[in-house]
Amino acid sequence: MLIEAAHKPRERLGAHLADEMAAVNDLIGQRMASKNAPRIPEVTAHLVDAGGKRLRPMLTLAAAKLCGYDGPYHIHLAATVEFIHTATLLHDDVVDESGQRRGRPTANLLWDNKSSVLVGDYLFSRSFQLMVETGNLRVLDILANASATIAEGEVLQLTAAQDLATDEAVYLQVVRGKTAALFSAATEVGGVIAGADEAQVQALFEYGDALGVSFQIVDDLLDFTGGDAIGKNIGDDFRERKLTLPLIKAVAKADDEERAFWSRTIEKGRQHDGDLDFALGLLKKHGALDDTRSDAMVWADKAKAALTVLPDDPIRDMLHDIADFVVARIS
Repeated sequence: MLIEAAHKPRERLGAHLADEMAAVNDLIGQRMASKNAPRIPEVTAHLVDAGGKRLRPMLTLAAAKLCGYDGPYHIHLAATVEFIHTATLLHDDVVDESGQRRGRPTANLLWDNKSSVLVGDYLFSRSFQLMVETGNLRVLDILANASATIAEGEVLQLTAAQDLATDEAVYLQVVRGKTAALFSAATEVGGVIAGADEAQVQALFEYGDALGVSFQIVDDLLDFTGGDAIGKNIGDDFRERKLTLPLIKAVAKADDEERAFWSRTIEKGRQHDGDLDFALGLLKKHGALDDTRSDAMVWADKAKAALTVLPDDPIRDMLHDIADFVVARIS
C-alpha cells in the first residue's frame, strides 16, 4: 500500500500535464525514427516503451508551466531530456554488463553491445538537434554541460566504485554527475525557456539537484533492503562491487577484520557464498542503512525547501509531493 500511495503524486502531475506529455511522446516517436537504420527505432522503442516513469521530462514541463510559459518549446526540451536519459541507460547497461532493466531484458542482451552504444549515440545527436530548435543558447549550454557532467560522473564511478578510499564526498560527486545533473538540468531549462527570473531559475536548479541526489540514494538503499521495488535482486550492487553510500558508511566504521572482508569482496572481487549475508550484517551493525535513509530524507527536504521562492501554484504543490514520493519507498 505504501508503494501504491507513493505513486500518486507522480500520477497527479502526469494527469495535470497529460496533453503536454502526449505531445512529448509524439515528438519522441517522430525523432527516434530512422529511414536508413530500422534497428534504431527497434532498440529505442524497447527502452522507451518499457514503462519508465518519464519523471525527468515531466519535471521540465512542470517547471516551464509553473513559471508561466505558454510557448511550444518546453515540449522539445522535455523530449531532449528523455532522449539524453535513454541514451545514458543504453550506455550504462553496456558498461555494467546488465541483463535486466525495469523487469525486462536489456537492449544489449536482446541485440548486442554495439547496437546499444551506437543507438545511444544517435539519441544524443537527436537530443542536440531538439535543443538547437529552441533557438535558446542558454538552454543549449545547460543541457550540453549536463551531458558532459553525466559522462564525467560515470567515468569517475569506474575508478571510485571499487576503491575503499572512496568517501562520501566522492560518492556525492558521482551521484551529482550521473543522476542529479539531468534532474537539475531538466528543471532549470524549464525555468529558462519560460523567462523566469534568476532567483526562480536557481531555485529550480536546486530543486532538481537535491531531488536527483535523494533519488539515487534511495535507489542505492533499496538495493540492500527491497530490490524487487526497483526491478533488481537484493545485493546486486554488492555483487557488482559498487561502493554505494550504505557500503561507504560501513567501511568507514570497519575494524581491521571487517576492512579485510571489504577488501576481498569489493576491491579484489573474490566473493563466496554467504558473503552477501555477512555484508548485510555489517551494514546493520554499523547503522549504515538507517544513516543512508536519513541522508535521503535530508536531500528530499532540501528539494522541498528550494520550492519556496516559486509561484504558489498546484504544480508547486505537486513538485513538493514528488520529493516526498521519492523517499516514500524507504519511509
